[in-house]
Amino acid sequence: MNAYDLGESNDNFCLRQLKNMKIRLKTIILFLFWAAAFYPVYPDLVSTWLNHSDNSHGILVPLITAYLIWQKREQLLKTSTSNSKWGALVFFISIFFYFVSFIGAIAVVSRAMIVFSLIGLVWFNFGGAVFSIIQFPLLYLLFMVPVPDTILGILALPLQIFATKLSAFLIQLTTIPVYREGNMLYFVQTQLEVTEACSGLRSMMAFIMLGILFAYIMKNWPGRLIIVFSAIPLAIFANLVRVTGTGILAHFYGGKVAQGFLHDFSGLAVFAFGFGLLFLEYLLLNRFGPKLDRSNQSVNPE
Repeated sequence: MNAYDLGESNDNFCLRQLKNMKIRLKTIILFLFWAAAFYPVYPDLVSTWLNHSDNSHGILVPLITAYLIWQKREQLLKTSTSNSKWGALVFFISIFFYFVSFIGAIAVVSRAMIVFSLIGLVWFNFGGAVFSIIQFPLLYLLFMVPVPDTILGILALPLQIFATKLSAFLIQLTTIPVYREGNMLYFVQTQLEVTEACSGLRSMMAFIMLGILFAYIMKNWPGRLIIVFSAIPLAIFANLVRVTGTGILAHFYGGKVAQGFLHDFSGLAVFAFGFGLLFLEYLLLNRFGPKLDRSNQSVNPE
């Protein structure tokens, strides 16, 4: 190789480096514009995470997504990138719905468009191969979008009545006299109201989020299905333990046990208890799930 060839190869290398730098700069600028476009949505979204306990799990979702993508970093570095017209289509449709919903004050849609526009942007800039690797972490961001209060209200009332009825039955099994009317429990010395916050809906949303995360980490499909579909019953069971336990304590110590710090602490304790059950289920399914998977394959050979 002569000096001319060496010089030409160096020039080509420099041109490629310059081209790559321009592409990276354009990508960074595009993502910054995307983040700035949704600035009006961020304050209310963060306020909902911090001030509404039903949606407090949402603040963890971006962190979980970032961690899941970070775990894929080696695979992403080995994957070739390209532009995708489908990604651009998803992006522009999402931006359109964002502006329409923001003008119309439809908060849930404008917040959801943060996720869908990000999916479109990633798909457009890096191509389908990259998107397929991180599609779950990106779609997982939908859990950060708070459920509308109207839907929470519709779901909470049946759960309140269910928790009240079953708790009254369990309390009566302990020979404690209790009378139920609607979502109220009446004891000899006090009364207890099973409010919307005690419906179990709060923990249910968090348990579904965690159940789907555990399912993604697991490698066998039977275990994945079991842990996802068991998230709701576990949340209901944990909440039932809370309401029943609070009712028993209220009979002996009065209604103060269902107020203030004790009420909030019991909620955290029972959630930790339910999370422990869900994590234990994950460990068991992760250990014995492959055996279930192999047994299914032997019964239904392809």
